[in-house]
Amino acid sequence: MHNVGMDQQERKDSMDTSLNTADLNDLRMARQLLENPGLAARVTNLIGTPIEKGLDMLPAGWHGRIMDITKVALGKAADAAIFTLGDAPGGDSANRWHKWGAALSGGVGGFFGLAGLAVELPISTTLMMRSIAAIARSEGEPLQDVDTRAACLMVFALGGKAGADDATESGYYAVRVALARAVGQAADYLGTKVAADKAAVPAMIRLIAVIADRFGIQVTEKVAAQAVPALGAAGGALINTLFIDHFQDMARGHFIVRRLERKYGDDVVHAAYLALGGE
Repeated sequence: MHNVGMDQQERKDSMDTSLNTADLNDLRMARQLLENPGLAARVTNLIGTPIEKGLDMLPAGWHGRIMDITKVALGKAADAAIFTLGDAPGGDSANRWHKWGAALSGGVGGFFGLAGLAVELPISTTLMMRSIAAIARSEGEPLQDVDTRAACLMVFALGGKAGADDATESGYYAVRVALARAVGQAADYLGTKVAADKAAVPAMIRLIAVIADRFGIQVTEKVAAQAVPALGAAGGALINTLFIDHFQDMARGHFIVRRLERKYGDDVVHAAYLALGGE
């Protein structure tokens, strides 16, 4: 009789314990994408104005409103038919289409200002989710897999700090650890889309709440940039292009790491990732 435990041990023993040159270079690129300055720094470089000035221009109470809109946007993106990409263009071409769509929605949002965010953000977030899913597929992820779908949603939590973070908890792996429990609990909902499942719906709400805590900070930074005088619709389009470009970078790095983890194992890739920090 076949010993399942022995088979698993043999697979573990046969797994490479060091990355080859090409894969190490891929991991180095992933780390550069994932650990680069966040959205606020990119926006500041684009508009030439510290993001804090834009934050000061937001009306009182808008932070809570932005967080509410963010949760709605993530929920709509998670529920949308975004994983049926079998006939969609792949690679860079698909990314460009998603950027143009996000730029258009950002232009509309910039024209109407804060009042347009409730309409613009769900559209741009769904476009970004489609782009993230396309990147996942290009890195060998099966989009019908519930773990892949949860990993796509997780991308919105990358590249920014939540309000409760401290200075030592801003890295890519720290975010993955923080989200692991919520992602696991919501996997059934993402796979079945059965809204009547009393166990699945609260799990999905918890996942979106955890991700929204981080994504909402970056949405607030985006809105603050669009609040800077003289940006208007054109500025909104530029900011949204930067916004989706940021999350495409996060997605590319995230799914490179996951591809390498499937090949070498989580611990090997984690150790190599940390070692690259000393270069």
